[in-house]
Amino acid sequence: MKRFILIYHYDEEAKTAMATFTKEEQQASMIEWHVWRDGLGEKLVDFGGILFGGTNLYADKEEPCTKNILGYSFIQADNLEEAKTLIANHPHLKWHRGAQIELHEYMSM
Repeated sequence: MKRFILIYHYDEEAKTAMATFTKEEQQASMIEWHVWRDGLGEKLVDFGGILFGGTNLYADKEEPCTKNILGYSFIQADNLEEAKTLIANHPHLKWHRGAQIELHEYMSM
């Protein structure tokens, strides 16, 4: 079975919308995430977490990361098509049209 990393992105409009969520809206959103998580069973490797800020490091400098990354998860699937199916109804894709999931196959070094 292959592993895949999901990287959760958002645009500025989604960021603004997220900042206005009430406590109840935040809780309802998390319930959807937990339903998705629980539905994956053994296909979920790591539910992941939220990422803040970020720094791009180079050999001779560093600079702030400008990508709007919210977090990540790891899943496992037989192939890319199955991975896409597992995230087809992901709550991150439903909450705002500016939200997207970046999907990569993960290989250990």
